[in-house]
Amino acid sequence: MHKLIATSTILEHELSELRLLVERQTGVVLDCPNSALAAHVAEYVEAQGLGISTTLLERLRSSDQDPSSLPALLDGLVSSNTGFFRHPGALNALTRHVVPQVCARKSVDGPSPLRIWSAGCATGEETYSIAMAVCDALSHSGAGAGNNGNGSSNGNGNGNGNGNGKSAARSGGIADSALTGSSSASLSTGLSIHIVGSDLLPRNIEVADRGIYRQSALDGLPPATIRNYFSKISSPVVSPNGDQNEVDNEGQHQGGNQGKNGASNGSQTVPANAAHLLVKPRLRSLVTFNCMNLARPGYIGRFDCIFCMDVLPHFSRAQRIALLERLHLYLEPGGYLFLSQTEKLSAPNLNFRSETFDGYTFHRKPLAASAAYGR
Repeated sequence: MHKLIATSTILEHELSELRLLVERQTGVVLDCPNSALAAHVAEYVEAQGLGISTTLLERLRSSDQDPSSLPALLDGLVSSNTGFFRHPGALNALTRHVVPQVCARKSVDGPSPLRIWSAGCATGEETYSIAMAVCDALSHSGAGAGNNGNGSSNGNGNGNGNGNGKSAARSGGIADSALTGSSSASLSTGLSIHIVGSDLLPRNIEVADRGIYRQSALDGLPPATIRNYFSKISSPVVSPNGDQNEVDNEGQHQGGNQGKNGASNGSQTVPANAAHLLVKPRLRSLVTFNCMNLARPGYIGRFDCIFCMDVLPHFSRAQRIALLERLHLYLEPGGYLFLSQTEKLSAPNLNFRSETFDGYTFHRKPLAASAAYGR
């Protein structure tokens, strides 16, 4: 009854203003019904002790001074569709077509890191999938990363089925067939890799940074992939100081912010009741996570590849165009933009050239685009 009373105090014009504020400040169009939005706002107002909805609106109007208000409000309101290897076509194109080309260009221009941005990464599954895919591509280059128990290669079965009865692996066939010919010659296991994952919601970034996922989240992935990149742990435990730790398979505690040490290897005995998986530090060390509002992103450098999957549909048309312009700017000349196959490149004036590999279409910023646009 209390919630019904609280909901009735949120006026329709306040909901309209709230939708407008959210769109202006984050680009996100809230397409939920007024009743659902009113209920969510009422719960948020009560949880935050704001008293009335007008207090929330006043806070959101001045969100430049209080940037935490909007993400906290949107938590639980904006859906985050995510999962490991959700877009196998994109990862297949990345590892078998894009990475060899970028590496070949870097070998001519001089050594520089391979930089990839996962924009709108939700709880990190996409970002870690990109990292695993790139590691697999490099390990299959024939440049010395073999299946010796220490490398990141998983060529002994990463590609055998996906648990769905489909012939292509859920990992996009990245390791079904090793890279061959001139493509593999361009890859180097000594390449420095830096992958950035960003999301609007702090809670999503906390989950991604922790790197702990239910074992069921990786159902269908090849066992070799899981062994190479994850450690099986028992349920996470919370220490008296509030820090989350994990108990590994030998009963040792690991901090939630793993760092680069303390990796467990795939030779441990896995307990039958293990229900969680922890990203191994050697994979985690390739990835950085940041909270970022894509409608007002801070400049974090240029990237060879940008993944912006299932983000544009949440934006208004004007905000979509503005975001695509920023992504174009943040790409290196010759860099690649990856979108979901259901998304259209709705900025025809931008100098992107569409390419297709194995049925997946992605978009390349021409090498001369920087000069043409004065960027």
